[in-house]
Amino acid sequence: MTRKTRIRAALVTATAVVTAATVSVGVSAAGSEKPSKPTKKQIAALFDGWNAALRTGDAEIVADRYAKDAVLLPTVSNKVRTDRAGIVDYFEHFLQNKPVGKKVRTIVNVLDSDSAIDTGVYEFTLTDHDTGKKRVVEARYTYEYEKRDGVWKIVNHHSSAMPEG
Repeated sequence: MTRKTRIRAALVTATAVVTAATVSVGVSAAGSEKPSKPTKKQIAALFDGWNAALRTGDAEIVADRYAKDAVLLPTVSNKVRTDRAGIVDYFEHFLQNKPVGKKVRTIVNVLDSDSAIDTGVYEFTLTDHDTGKKRVVEARYTYEYEKRDGVWKIVNHHSSAMPEG
């Protein structure tokens, strides 16, 4: 093997090692970077999709916003919901009050390209299904989102009524 051939072989090997290392951290050999992080505004807007799902009145549609292994600590129930059936059950009851949500304050923390947390205060206008009387409930919330198979899903949702309200 000539010196030129040995150098060429060493370069090919070095290129293969660099390529493998680059791909393993999420950067392709062509130099493109990992998917970019979503903006805080994009994460905050996920609430709008969830709120729109509420307005359908269909608990199954609302539950579709949650991951299969999601945890829901709901506002008006003492039960921790850890599966789709529990989440659907909660929303079947909650939706009877025709909830309309509105964020009062939001704080978004984008963790990486596939996960984020949206926390803050929201309020719901609820309509009593017997009397038609409306009331507003203010609550604290936390949504933890993960992008799964390219779709943002709620993996953890905690909501509790304000203690001083």
